[in-house]
Amino acid sequence: MPSGFTHFDAEGRAVMVDVSAKPETERIAEARGSVVMQPATLRLIREGQVKKGDVLAVARLAGIMAAKRTAELIPLCHPLALTAVAVDLTLDEARHAVDIAATCRITGRTGVEMEAMTAVCVAALTVYDMCKAVDRGMLISEVKLIYKAGGKSGTYEAKP
Repeated sequence: MPSGFTHFDAEGRAVMVDVSAKPETERIAEARGSVVMQPATLRLIREGQVKKGDVLAVARLAGIMAAKRTAELIPLCHPLALTAVAVDLTLDEARHAVDIAATCRITGRTGVEMEAMTAVCVAALTVYDMCKAVDRGMLISEVKLIYKAGGKSGTYEAKP
């Protein structure tokens, strides 16, 4: 196996990394993404006229719930006792987009990057699901890790 891949053993089999010897540290991760849509769809969201309900409130809750269940979705992720999850959705009128930001925190032995990205992805999918009746051409885009801190690898900040 190429060096640097931590989720493979000496025989090349996928394994969950043993983090039991790592010290607990404060860890944080922030991810972002967007759902780009027709201007009329964004207007329906802004005016609270989507028939399925309050798109931003439901997507926020979906993102929080997803962060808490990441280990059930991503095979080699550790189940984590998150200490905080925040999901914010904002409307960008110029781009006809719902922008999503998720921040996850923990004091633990492993990071929360996957939890933050899962929160963004599920929030975006929820926006799509709630609006697909009026706009099947929506685009979920630019889901990425923006920031992470804590642990052995230290701080990461995405370049603008």
